[in-house]
Amino acid sequence: QVQLVESGGGLVQAGDSLRLSCAASGRTFSGYHMGWFRQAPGKEREFVAAISSSGGITYYAESVKGRFTISRDNTKNTVYLQMNTLKPEDTAVYYCAATGDWGSNIALMKSYRYWGQGTQVTVSS
Repeated sequence: QVQLVESGGGLVQAGDSLRLSCAASGRTFSGYHMGWFRQAPGKEREFVAAISSSGGITYYAESVKGRFTISRDNTKNTVYLQMNTLKPEDTAVYYCAATGDWGSNIALMKSYRYWGQGTQVTVSS
């Protein structure tokens, strides 16, 4: 069992930056690949970014590539999402998730076994 707790969300203006954190507890964090997803009001949850267990491989949705950076610190059992040049369309609840499998389905929700409760990010124009 892995427990995930996100933090760092808030209300910012367009062009600002935020860093989200996801603290993990339970089973060995370093053994899991981690992902960030988001869900805007009235929309389906969508993939944002993923990072391999060692941190050596990252993968991003096209909509955030070049603006967001996913990273992890396995000594702190934490994964981060640095979000720069935020846009109003980035407004959503952001969730972190953990999976033991890295493959072609890494961007799919069904690949992830453990989820956090989410943190709200609101970007005003």
